[in-house]
Amino acid sequence: MPAKPRNRACPLRATIRFASLLGSVAALAALSVPHALAQGNVFDLGNIVVHSTTLHTSEVGEQALSGADIRAFNRETVGSAINTLPGVNLSRNSRNEETVFVRGFDSRQVPLFLDGIPQYVPYDGYVDFGRFTTFDLAEIRVAKGAASLLYGPNIMGGAINLITRKPLRELEGDVRIGFATGGERKVAANVGSNQGLWYFQAGASYLDANSFALGRGFEDHKASPTDSGDRRQNAYRTDRRASLKIGFTPNASDEYALAYSKQEGEKGNPVYTGKSTQGSMRYWQWPFWDKESLYFISSTELSDALTLKTRLYADKYQNGLDMFTDASYSQRTERSLYDDKTYGAAVELVSRHLEDHELHLALHYKDDRHEEDDKNFRDVTRSVAIEDIIELSSAWRLRLGLSHEEREAREAHLLPTGTTRATNGLIELAHDLTPDIEAYASLARKSRLPTIKDRYSYRMGRAIPNPDLDPEVARHGEIGLRGTPWRGASGEASLFYSHIRDYIQTAVVPSTACGGQTCDQAQNISRARHRGLELSLQQTLGEQWRLGAAYTYLDRDNMSDRQIPLTDSPRHKLFAHATWSPLQQWAFQTSLDAEEGRQVSSGNATASGYRHVGSFATVNAKGVWKPRPDLTLEAGVNNLGDKHYELADGYPMPGRALFTNATFSF
Repeated sequence: MPAKPRNRACPLRATIRFASLLGSVAALAALSVPHALAQGNVFDLGNIVVHSTTLHTSEVGEQALSGADIRAFNRETVGSAINTLPGVNLSRNSRNEETVFVRGFDSRQVPLFLDGIPQYVPYDGYVDFGRFTTFDLAEIRVAKGAASLLYGPNIMGGAINLITRKPLRELEGDVRIGFATGGERKVAANVGSNQGLWYFQAGASYLDANSFALGRGFEDHKASPTDSGDRRQNAYRTDRRASLKIGFTPNASDEYALAYSKQEGEKGNPVYTGKSTQGSMRYWQWPFWDKESLYFISSTELSDALTLKTRLYADKYQNGLDMFTDASYSQRTERSLYDDKTYGAAVELVSRHLEDHELHLALHYKDDRHEEDDKNFRDVTRSVAIEDIIELSSAWRLRLGLSHEEREAREAHLLPTGTTRATNGLIELAHDLTPDIEAYASLARKSRLPTIKDRYSYRMGRAIPNPDLDPEVARHGEIGLRGTPWRGASGEASLFYSHIRDYIQTAVVPSTACGGQTCDQAQNISRARHRGLELSLQQTLGEQWRLGAAYTYLDRDNMSDRQIPLTDSPRHKLFAHATWSPLQQWAFQTSLDAEEGRQVSSGNATASGYRHVGSFATVNAKGVWKPRPDLTLEAGVNNLGDKHYELADGYPMPGRALFTNATFSF
């Protein structure tokens, strides 16, 4: 097994020292503040959807996953966390990246935000959800087809917003340590203080693992002569993150916050083990995967009926990929370096001048710069959006939205530049059937502007650019119910339909530029249809039991060529959980992840290049003991049955893993 590179010890030591410092502060503070960490410390400025103070507005288009649930289910990466929600599924690609699909739309079409600040990589629009940890998050919000246009451009299938913490008390925080199978260890600390006029929130985390266990039955499925032991080779990972936020609240209505976050990662890329002759034997390692963000957010009441909100940000992303000749990882053949930067701003005005109306006007500006092998690219994206929330009566509400966006290629390394544009809109009607149950219906038109990679990538000599690509466009329809159907329960049910045109897909065109008679080229040639059903229900039974389930049915059709399936999302998906608390200090939890009907690519883009990876169900279980209110100890097992399963062809997921954690809150 190749040795895990250790080429950045200094930042690692600094992160550990920072975590140790926060832990020391936590221990001292606990002597005078022995109170559990509040669960409602959500940084509301980080939300895009406004919580109206004058109208009875709902958030039909969004679902929230609380920090308490993230910790209860031990979901330590953003990808694994939102995989518990209906309509969302996790996948894994050949680059050892966690990818997420929302109702069949990938992360280019459902971008990631941190407190409303875009986090996706400028070059290709993707993001590795496995590099974003959850230790400092208060909640995650997932918006779908009728997502607010106030998020900005490219929310074709929705948006994912990571909301950080805001302290509520004079001193609060937590410290967490844990260990798991595969040499995994973690430490995370958060501390915050709210002094009324100002506040601060800081956090640091370190997550590291050498490998993971292979599930029972792996030997029966593999074909390549790799991973002959019981551990996955070249599957190491390390993620370090630090964050700091300082806020100023001069009065009850205004708030200003300056935030900084830095994350550093490195990982190996396990080799393909499938049976396809088209499978790629990549001997890859990422010596660094780093991201740094600085942003300012504010909300100012200009008058009783007018609010100004601003977002300013600068973001830097650097990535290094080493390619080797074989599994010894001793002879490097190539190193690929990415250096991306983003500068942006958003301004939003909220007007309540008209009776029963809350009118939002938002302007967005984003400057993306990509540098690779001395080649420079630059995109400037602008958009304007208007959204009105109308109180038709005490039981009826209407939301109307319209936006226009454009992306201009300012620099393209000697290639033709140009501008692409799109117009979007939505209408949503909500009605209170009872004081506790809401019905809704929505229609929306959304788009995604092509990325730098879509238009200008040569795909390592296999393709020719296409600067004239048009945006992808989706039309969404949805009806549903949400609320409290009976005592102790909360649930949602929705039917949705999406029709996508101008999907960007690879076409084969006549050309001698790629060393033969043809080349690949990205073109707007595909149409698709997504339709499905989502059901979720949470139920408490007395003080001892908490039950829940989230089910998704998703049917995706390639309308351009039915012989080529749409991949990486299952037809049926279920997440279910149960928690039993027989005593105040004890709790026992079990959860189930199950799916069926996932098709994946296993080679070239022909009908024979796809296969079903098979259905699976994995069970997780743990016990929790609270010997005192501020201390939580837990131990458990993931994939209890040691099930072998895959989310992508030739890339097995972890087998049985034991873990233990300790959390001290104050």
